[in-house]
Amino acid sequence: MKISVLGISGSPHRHGNTETLLDSFLDGAKAAGALVEKVVLKDLDYAPCRGCNACHKTGECVVKDDAIVLFDRVLKADCLAIASPIYTMGITAELKGFIDRGQYLWARKFIFKTLYFTDNHIKRHKGLFVSTAGQNWDHVFDGAFPMVTAIFNGTGFEYYDNIIANNMDEYKGIRNHPTAMKEAFEKGQKVVAVIGKLNAPK
Repeated sequence: MKISVLGISGSPHRHGNTETLLDSFLDGAKAAGALVEKVVLKDLDYAPCRGCNACHKTGECVVKDDAIVLFDRVLKADCLAIASPIYTMGITAELKGFIDRGQYLWARKFIFKTLYFTDNHIKRHKGLFVSTAGQNWDHVFDGAFPMVTAIFNGTGFEYYDNIIANNMDEYKGIRNHPTAMKEAFEKGQKVVAVIGKLNAPK
């Protein structure tokens, strides 16, 4: 059975630096034999969380749109790559809106206790964060990490690695970065190999 790798692009700008870096990671995963899929959030029809807490009473989100369909796909993936450029020291509104919609999964985990991920499940499911930033600051990605951690924790993935590149303003685009594209491709290959080994018959 092929390893499934799902990439989610949270950038409103198609084929920009971050989506291009995500594509290189997915190309690496595909080259390693994985079944690869990319979803672009800007092309989906979904609303932000209403904060109504209806899911705390039912375990279901009252808003039936593309976000729920995508979360179903996330839960079935072996590897999840979440991609977002840094906007105002954090993730994009598109990605933040999607992550917030996972509150019904939180309700299932902690209120209804119908959603549970074993330590072994988490170990065998890897999550990666893909991001680029214009500024050449070491801390420019720090505001994004907690939100990415939250979606990985909520959907049963181990936060495995980051694929990040800053200083895009100086490089004039990700393709001019000396190492980022190659590293993304190689990390795509590596994570598929790691998951394959973890899932190999004993």
